[in-house]
Formats: sequence, structure tokens, C-alpha cells
Amino acid sequence: MGEMTNGIIDVPTIRLYREADRDSVFDVCLRTGWAGGDARGFYQDQDLLPDIFAAPFAALEPDLAFVLDNGERVVGYVVGTSDTVRFAKQFRERWLPSVAERHPRPTDKPTSHDEVMANLLHNPESMIIPDLADYPGHLHIDILPEYQGRGYGRELMRAQLTALHRAGAPRVFLGMLTANTAARVFYEKAGFHLVPVANSGPLTYLGRSTAEPL
Repeated sequence: MGEMTNGIIDVPTIRLYREADRDSVFDVCLRTGWAGGDARGFYQDQDLLPDIFAAPFAALEPDLAFVLDNGERVVGYVVGTSDTVRFAKQFRERWLPSVAERHPRPTDKPTSHDEVMANLLHNPESMIIPDLADYPGHLHIDILPEYQGRGYGRELMRAQLTALHRAGAPRVFLGMLTANTAARVFYEKAGFHLVPVANSGPLTYLGRSTAEPL
């Protein structure tokens, strides 16, 4: 562990998520949620993105939720599941009832960013993609910009891949906005390759083995 400067560790540490991390994880999710950039100006409901892409994983798959802690707060995280089909079912049965009232499902075709995401929240089965059947696990990773490019993302990914492999997932996938070219470079350096998916829209899907070293 590095020396402390104003309460911040020079070399952040990686550990499992704790309930006390919720607010800082939500903040990281929002500040990286718009093609890698700050999403706070695009969504009125500031809890919506985290309640889809971060909190349910921490709640349902706590052994696969790792954070980057600078000694003062969480500045990055990686979450995932070893079985997407099982996770979608648990999301429907256990997670959605806890947040559905807070984020109601649109009654008409979504017309705003919030409504598009709320509709996604209420359709967890959409994460089950036939073309990705050979990649049972999936993950989400986000790091604040000031901590990117310093090797922390690679260490978070290594922790996640090791945990996924131990949990029985031989391969894992992730979905990213095709426009986020910087993220694509990072993922490819981390050993991910393109996995063709029909009708993928604005997303690109990448996958890799959990057993291969990083």
C-alpha cells in the first residue's frame, strides 16, 4: 500500500464491494455512463443507470463485485455474473421488485434517455443473447477518468476474471457502445475479441476466456 496524502492512498487497493460503497459506486457509474463520459447531464433520474448496471450485481453476485479504493472513496469498480441466464432470472424475481416503483416502466414507446433505460431495467431478459450462448458470464467495469491509463483497470479485470473462472464461467462477454473507441482499445489489450451478434444496434460485443492469463 502506498503512502497517504490528504487521506488518499497513492496506490489504490482492490477489494470486494461493501454496502458503504454504494454512493461512490453510483457516482462512478454516472460519471462514466455516457460512452465513457459523464452521464449526469443526460439523465434526470440519477439512480437509474447504477440500479441497472452496478447495484444489482453487487446485491446478487457479491463475490464478483470488486472496487478500486483510494483510501477515501471508491474510484472504480468491476461487477459481473458467472451465469447470465440465472442472473436475468434473479434480476426479475429479486432485484426488480425492489426498484420498480422508483423507476416505473414507460407506458408508451420510450422517447427520452430515462425512458429508454427504464424500459431496459424492466426487461432483464434482454441480457440473454443467443449469439453469446458460449459466453455464460458477463461483466461491467468503470473507472473515474483520473484513474484511467494507470494499470488499475487491468488489475480490476484480472481480479474479476480469476473470480469468474473460480465461479465456473469458462468465458465472459461484455457489451460496449461502439462509439467508445477508447474502451475498445482497453478491452482488446485485456485479451477481449469481437463476438459477432446479429442486430446489435449501437453496441459491440467482446468476449474472452476466463482461464487465459491477463
